[in-house]
Amino acid sequence: MNKITTVIFDMDGTVLNTLDDLTASVNHVLAEYGFAGHDASEYRKYFGNGIRYALGCAVPNGTDQRVIDEMFPVFKEYYDAHCLDSTRPYDGIMKLMRDLRGQGYKLAIVSNKIDSAVKELNTRFFSEYVSVAIGERVGINRKPEPDTVIQALKELNSTKDEAVYVGDSEVDLKTAANAGLPCISVLWGFRDKEMLQEQGAKIFADTPEDVLDIIKKTD
Repeated sequence: MNKITTVIFDMDGTVLNTLDDLTASVNHVLAEYGFAGHDASEYRKYFGNGIRYALGCAVPNGTDQRVIDEMFPVFKEYYDAHCLDSTRPYDGIMKLMRDLRGQGYKLAIVSNKIDSAVKELNTRFFSEYVSVAIGERVGINRKPEPDTVIQALKELNSTKDEAVYVGDSEVDLKTAANAGLPCISVLWGFRDKEMLQEQGAKIFADTPEDVLDIIKKTD
């Protein structure tokens, strides 16, 4: 990697453990529509591609797409009210953010979560360190399209040549590649190492401290 000045993080499964609140919110919507819910272990493989994708995976096979589309605003309303019930930063993340900012790195978060939730969660946990937080919204294509990363770089006045992407999923690997950034794949999130290796991951972090060590090696 080139010398890094900018670190762009995924949110769910990377900096925040959101699994329980996402699970509860999707299950709430499923119950509203008379469908059976699922446990968190099953949802782990659904999250990362946006909630519409997760809803499509969670409903019974053959469910009409119009029903899934109707479920999205129900989810949004419930999740906006409950996105802080159980969600917390992973152990070591706050120290990583503090250390990165203290050493002059510029930080952003990009996510396929709804933009309002991304901004609320960033304000709640990371606003002291992260100045740009971008989620799903009109006019910006969801990951793995590079739009959110490109927008984050623009707002940070950075270029792709000085940035690195940190994520936990195959979506993050594709996003980084599409944006022209190297990707550090974390192993505490929603995917396991074997699956990430199958998707082409080359750089791994077992702990948040490892992320800083990897970045510092480029200095």
